[in-house]
Amino acid sequence: MKLVKVHEAKTHLSRLLERVEAGEDIVIARHGKPVARLVPMSASDREPGRLAGKIRVGKNFDEPLPEEILAAFESGVDD
Repeated sequence: MKLVKVHEAKTHLSRLLERVEAGEDIVIARHGKPVARLVPMSASDREPGRLAGKIRVGKNFDEPLPEEILAAFESGVDD
């Protein structure tokens, strides 16, 4: 497992992803403390329908948001 600093991860993300695709785990550290891991996705992670029966979408999923929630999303947004 390779430990890299945040700056190195930002600068060389494409190279790190190539290494992860080859099977290597990469740990990203800030001030010497590990904060995240880049790991290869398994085939089961990409399998369509793998969450079937584990999640539920409410009947009102596509209804407009209540005004107070919509206002919270839109506050501070520059047009």
